[in-house]
Amino acid sequence: MGTARVVFDRWDWAYAERMASVRSSAVRDLFGAATRPDVISFAGGMPDVTKVPAEAVARAAREALRESAATALQYGSSEGRPGLRRIFVELMAESGIRAKPDDVVVTAGAQQALDLVGKAFLDPGDVVITEGPTYLGALQAFSAYRPRIVCIPMDDDGMRVDLLEAELERLGLRGAKFIYTIPNFQNPAGVTLSPERRRRLVELARQYEVPIVEDDPYGRLRFEGGHCKPLKALDDDVIYLGTLSKIFAPGLRLGWVCAPRPILQKVLLVKQAADLCGSEFSQAVAERYFTGTRWRRVLKDLTQAYAERRDAMLAALAEHLPPEVRYTRPQGGFFVWVELPAFIDTKPLLAEAVERGVAYVPGDAFYPDGRGRNCMRLAFCFAEPEQIEEGVRRLAEVFEDRLELYRAFADAGLAV
Repeated sequence: MGTARVVFDRWDWAYAERMASVRSSAVRDLFGAATRPDVISFAGGMPDVTKVPAEAVARAAREALRESAATALQYGSSEGRPGLRRIFVELMAESGIRAKPDDVVVTAGAQQALDLVGKAFLDPGDVVITEGPTYLGALQAFSAYRPRIVCIPMDDDGMRVDLLEAELERLGLRGAKFIYTIPNFQNPAGVTLSPERRRRLVELARQYEVPIVEDDPYGRLRFEGGHCKPLKALDDDVIYLGTLSKIFAPGLRLGWVCAPRPILQKVLLVKQAADLCGSEFSQAVAERYFTGTRWRRVLKDLTQAYAERRDAMLAALAEHLPPEVRYTRPQGGFFVWVELPAFIDTKPLLAEAVERGVAYVPGDAFYPDGRGRNCMRLAFCFAEPEQIEEGVRRLAEVFEDRLELYRAFADAGLAV
């Protein structure tokens, strides 16, 4: 991967103190290596946009220009186009969320929504509670506002709400600014918060008067199992973040925030300061694309393709990795979380993996404090099934020598 060149920055004295805590994106740092044609990338959670029919998008763009060029090419409202907000309300209603278009603000993907929430809520030193591990983009968005991030461990049923309760009790009433969670097919772990824990999480948030920020980019990509109600469907006070990036086109950068009106007004104020308004043209194209039913057939095909790739990933992990390695079995979404023996550090081994033609994201990227070094996130959403099998075989070669050492110590009854 090469050695990074240290560049002297003569303006270092002039930057805001908060820049010292802003994290680089581990996925973006990997982008150059991971996009090499000889590398099978399990690094980025990139949707397979080749399955979105280009002619349907082109037709939507033509209709947007033909029917509303005067608005599509102009500045728009900070809230977003009314027609698109109505579509977002309809999408949420299918999951059990009751909302009106005035409860929604359109954002440049859910990533901008995370930044706006951080900007609206956080002062230096404030406590944010997340799952551990959690989405690295959320850590990056929140870190600019210098909070203290507390991670609650997970198991196969999602966040351990018993440990959350203990933490909230320790912090006291209103001790955290918000709880950030990805309840469906969590990024990076792939696990889903159980219905029982969803209800208990909402109860605890009410009891301790802490807002919940529910990030739901993968909820429509379920391969198996029953539908789980969003937290927002259980409590109107939940701040819900949605996106079109995983079910349509991430390049259009379209997401939304649905929240109680007082919170939404604060989000709107900081959004106006950030961008005045989003892209009216992108919104108009999405509005036309989601008018009708064809997008549902496309989503069905996408979900089926991701399910096949999930199956290929799990089969390859079972075949090539030894029993000492643990991994999650997601019911939807994009990711599998792999846990190796504790003495293995996945970060320094990444360079060797890329040389062997495979890329992943080391686990410490998903914690604020360096934990997760023996873990890695594998994205199965982009590579074809045969590539996935070969990529996992290459990964097994990277870790084979270390695992043999682990077994030798274990056979000798020695701790590693």
